[in-house]
Amino acid sequence: MPFQRIQSEKLSHSVVRQIEKLILRGILRPGERLPSERELSEKLGVSRPSLREALAELQERGLLETRAGAGVYVAEVLGSAFSEALIQLFAQHDEAVFDYLAFRRDLEGLAADRAARLGSETDLRVVDTIFRKMEAAHSKRNPDEESALDAEFHLAIIEASHNVIMLHMMRSMFDLLREGVFYNRKIMFKQRATRDQLLEQHRAINAAVQARDPLAAREAVQTHLDFVEGSLADWRQMEKNEAIARQRFEHEQQR
Repeated sequence: MPFQRIQSEKLSHSVVRQIEKLILRGILRPGERLPSERELSEKLGVSRPSLREALAELQERGLLETRAGAGVYVAEVLGSAFSEALIQLFAQHDEAVFDYLAFRRDLEGLAADRAARLGSETDLRVVDTIFRKMEAAHSKRNPDEESALDAEFHLAIIEASHNVIMLHMMRSMFDLLREGVFYNRKIMFKQRATRDQLLEQHRAINAAVQARDPLAAREAVQTHLDFVEGSLADWRQMEKNEAIARQRFEHEQQR
């Protein structure tokens, strides 16, 4: 018969599974410091030897790392999503930029749909709280803060979609966006008219998610990213026009 006697699980294995789930669900984030050994053993209700055994296993598997004199951290597991060579290739070609936006349009539209249907009340409160911070940053005319909150807002919707594969993939993509691999997001937030339009688009996304209207949420995200793509294309064209105008001017100066 294919039955085996049930074995009581070691405490260290229970600790491993709990920390694994927190990383998988995006609650513990790459680079985040774990509580001290004493505090963590108390929170988990296990002995320090059991905790040390669990942490050692997670470090061996590359999910945690020890930093000398600083403690235990969640490893930067997202850094391996793309090779350095591929990241540099992305940065050098506009084709990658617009493909990135098309990818976000499709995936984030789905995430917004799922968030409206499956997000918990707490998920929706988080999304709304970040949007209110965006409004405050907008009124203070703080484009840098508004740009940072833009990323937080989109990631909060992805978190509310409760799909762990989508979550980790999009976090990796947003890390590259923050680093300016695809384009400089802050430029758009420094133009007042564009900033006003972006805020209204985020307002529409938030309203649809809060109303639990999946179709409206998906369409609002897609409209927003279509606008971003169009704005970026216009900005790229203005850069090219300026380069041509500068060449003409320099040529005329030399005549």
